[in-house]
Amino acid sequence: MSEHTAKMWSGRFREPLDPVFDHWQRSFGFDRRLLKEEVAASRAHALALKAAGVLTETECVKILDGLDQIISRFVQQPHKLGDQPHAPEPMTADAEDIHHFVELKLVEAIGDLGLKLHTGRSRNEQIATDLRLYIRFRCEALLAHIAAWAMQLVEKAKSMGDAVMPSYTHLQRAEPVLVAHWLLAYVEMLLRDMARLEDCVKRLNYCPLGSGAVAGATLALDRSITAQELDFAAPTANSMDATSDRDFVLEYLNALTLLALHASRFAEEITLFATAEFGFVDLPEAFSTGSSAMPQKKNPDFTELVRAKVGRVHGATEAVTLQLKGLPLAYNKDMQETQEPVFAATSAMHLTTYLLAKFTALLKFREDRMRAACETGFLNAMAAATWLVHKGVPFRKAHEKIGNAVRYCLDKGCELGDLTLDELKQFGPEFDAGFFAAITLEATLDCHDVPGGTARHRVHEALKTTETRLRQLVNRYGAVDLGISAPTEVAHAGA
Repeated sequence: MSEHTAKMWSGRFREPLDPVFDHWQRSFGFDRRLLKEEVAASRAHALALKAAGVLTETECVKILDGLDQIISRFVQQPHKLGDQPHAPEPMTADAEDIHHFVELKLVEAIGDLGLKLHTGRSRNEQIATDLRLYIRFRCEALLAHIAAWAMQLVEKAKSMGDAVMPSYTHLQRAEPVLVAHWLLAYVEMLLRDMARLEDCVKRLNYCPLGSGAVAGATLALDRSITAQELDFAAPTANSMDATSDRDFVLEYLNALTLLALHASRFAEEITLFATAEFGFVDLPEAFSTGSSAMPQKKNPDFTELVRAKVGRVHGATEAVTLQLKGLPLAYNKDMQETQEPVFAATSAMHLTTYLLAKFTALLKFREDRMRAACETGFLNAMAAATWLVHKGVPFRKAHEKIGNAVRYCLDKGCELGDLTLDELKQFGPEFDAGFFAAITLEATLDCHDVPGGTARHRVHEALKTTETRLRQLVNRYGAVDLGISAPTEVAHAGA
């Protein structure tokens, strides 16, 4: 083994590792995706070493140039429209992990000066920093994709106007609502998901560099330099906590789990609504597949896969929880196992939210079918009972009177609005001609005239307010171009 491919820790050992164990314990196969984060953290550390007098100005410049070369060689670079993109080199090396890889390539570029970069730091603090940078950046990218999906839900809600649909409790038809009201319910879920990710970023945004292996750096490093260079709020407060903390990983995965859960609920409803039994939506052919046996089928494969993603993401959360359970302070090799679940969950949710935005834009509702479903099945019974309340009838009595009327209608095979006034009066003297206007579909919607209700003017107001909130978030995190095959970050999220 050459001098430059030796282990970063091999000086104390006389015998080589068992070759199978050596391959088994390496993390380079998956932590290679942390290259940009590792290089960014290494640049910051070089500046701190220069300030501490460990590196001269000239040495620091050479190290920074060498690190830039690594990015140029191994990371896809932006290119102008029409230019041939320069393919990055494959990341092949006899490296144990991403930290070892960067050191090998730095030495390859600038010679033994590259070995000085590890002065005053440990891989324990490096991986803690890299993961914080990774999750912070992925949160920001994911926030853009969630905002894009939420905006498509808002645009769909605007296009639906006053179209109605049944709402459900216990999966039984309950009351009519505006389709826009139903769509905005999912927007509210996504806004909470975005807030959770933003909170996660706030809590993780402290820099572990300078924590050393466990007890702090052995050099008098100015930790504010690395924190400022990497746009962290401040250095971490305790070296033992900094090198062993993976709370931010769990918090991130828990936020992704809730996001996946909300996507799954949406996917389940669309899957149901696309069945012949409901017939409320037409699935976009671009997101559906056929049957190899039955020529007539258009299967909801997209929504079924979205529905299933929560299992993968929640599985990642559970895996990391169990990997961290009972670990003593500070760093333990067990923590290496937390990385792959993070990468897998990140890839799953970036692609899922990106595709959900495209899917939602193409989704078509069958307004006639939904309206017909609202006009049968006594979805105006609550409005009818409320009308009696306004007549001075206690709600419990009103509930009973309308329940008796519904039972009468079921026996007769008609709806409440089909009854004559004489038939209604057998259930109570309070009934008069005004009852019929109070139980029309529009009146049934508008009797829910409270903030957050489905009254038409309330939904119109909510739509304007929600769109304003979302546009602020889109401006903050950037718009997503849904016309391309996949954004670069999404396409490489699982690479």
